[in-house]
Amino acid sequence: AEHQHVRYNPLRDDWVLVSAHRVKRPWQGQLEKPPPEDVPRWDPNNPLCPGATRANGEVNPQYEGTFVFPNDFPALQPDAPEPDDSDHPLFRAAPARGVCKVMCFHPWSDLTLPLMSLTEIRAVIDAWAELATELGASYPWVQIFENKGAMMGCSNPHPHCQVWASSFLPNEACLEDRTQRQHLSQHGVPMLLEYAEQEARRKERLVVENADWLVVVPYWATWPYQTLLLPRRHVCRLQDLSDTERDNLASIMQRLLIKYDNLFEISFPYSMGWHGAPTGPYLGEDCRHWQLHAHYYPPLLRSATVRKFMVGYEMLAQAQRDLTPEQAAERLRSLPEVHYKKRAQ
Repeated sequence: AEHQHVRYNPLRDDWVLVSAHRVKRPWQGQLEKPPPEDVPRWDPNNPLCPGATRANGEVNPQYEGTFVFPNDFPALQPDAPEPDDSDHPLFRAAPARGVCKVMCFHPWSDLTLPLMSLTEIRAVIDAWAELATELGASYPWVQIFENKGAMMGCSNPHPHCQVWASSFLPNEACLEDRTQRQHLSQHGVPMLLEYAEQEARRKERLVVENADWLVVVPYWATWPYQTLLLPRRHVCRLQDLSDTERDNLASIMQRLLIKYDNLFEISFPYSMGWHGAPTGPYLGEDCRHWQLHAHYYPPLLRSATVRKFMVGYEMLAQAQRDLTPEQAAERLRSLPEVHYKKRAQ
């Protein structure tokens, strides 16, 4: 807890430098602006609101639950042309095709996931599973992700996420496929299933748990309050979850996100995303080495205005963190599970 050391991340096959004593150093650097507290519930000029007009001229329906539509500015398109042939191995290109969708969680702009009801969160989970099934029928990778807060590059405060399906396996998917495959081959058990069992027993990095799920600050965490959401049973893909597991997923997501908001009493910024077994042509292959999981990467370190920067040493050498995962987990674990806004009321 007091002395620097490095920890191995078996999921990414890399190392992180842990320098817990650095959190004590004085800070005179960048201070972030806290997120706005006065987001209007409905704004006709907000392109994600019900009834609003988007950039392409389409008008949103008066939706009352989740709402999915094609991204008006997609990073991937299904009909992109083939790149030119390379004349040298150092200048390679390959085809990249896909589709990008946006999913609004709720019609209200001022309602984030931790403030939604369990029924509303369950509807989000069901919509995720439907999209994973629909797009996964033909695309090998379906990336569900949420960027929450302007600090994480989110350009619209309305509660929403994105779903990108690609004709290729992205870098992180390829890396996790290799490491999990190697672990199963060497140890006879899926890596993250074994890891979840170990963390449930040790409890020192446990944040919240229920009958079907647990959330930990992983032993190898890079970001200060990074967490890993894991199922207790072996399950490869989001769409494979039972009704009970989806209900308990809604509950544990709500509990985690309330704790995040309560940490600095703000709408806590993060990037999160689901990783599961590849789809499309991989649906008929043996993917037992995969275990479904979700990553949460929040940037804040000391307060609502001081974030962790991944620069300098992190960009040029390796990741480094300023407090131990055990310290971060203990702080999150001790926070109340009633949202600070509801306590104030």
